[in-house]
Amino acid sequence: MAEEYDEKTSELLVRKWRVKSALGALGQWQIEVGEPAPHGAGNLGCELIKESNANPIFMRKDTKMCFQWRIRNLPYPKDVYNVCVDQQERCVVVRTTNKKYYKKFSITDLERYQLPLDDSLLSFAYANCTLIISYQKPKEVLVAESELQKELKKVKMAHSSDGDCKTQ
Repeated sequence: MAEEYDEKTSELLVRKWRVKSALGALGQWQIEVGEPAPHGAGNLGCELIKESNANPIFMRKDTKMCFQWRIRNLPYPKDVYNVCVDQQERCVVVRTTNKKYYKKFSITDLERYQLPLDDSLLSFAYANCTLIISYQKPKEVLVAESELQKELKKVKMAHSSDGDCKTQ
């Protein structure tokens, strides 16, 4: 796991996981929080097909008090969206009444702490073709994050210039 924090605000920018394959080789990074790195312009690598820029883009961006997900490129008005908690599958479900979009996602932080999902902590807003889904962080998660911030203050920050070799 690797995490990146903003130096000034101590806000979590990126959290990503890397899992080994069955043969022990390191796999691709799985981004949990933050925006995925854009592919090089015009460089498709081994991919021959590139996805459309008009497709919905799903990403997570947390704030101090809530978990937050953003789904960009959704052109429908706010009253079309239905966001709810599925207690049986322990996930959040986003669907439209016109059946044009459907998405299920779990809240991995709550699964780590084995906390139940509460429908009253879930809210959503819509602006500029972006659906913003917020889930208030439970107090157990807030306490754990404050303890983590105390530990991080003890650690020296790595700057971009620290990795370079100094020549004499």
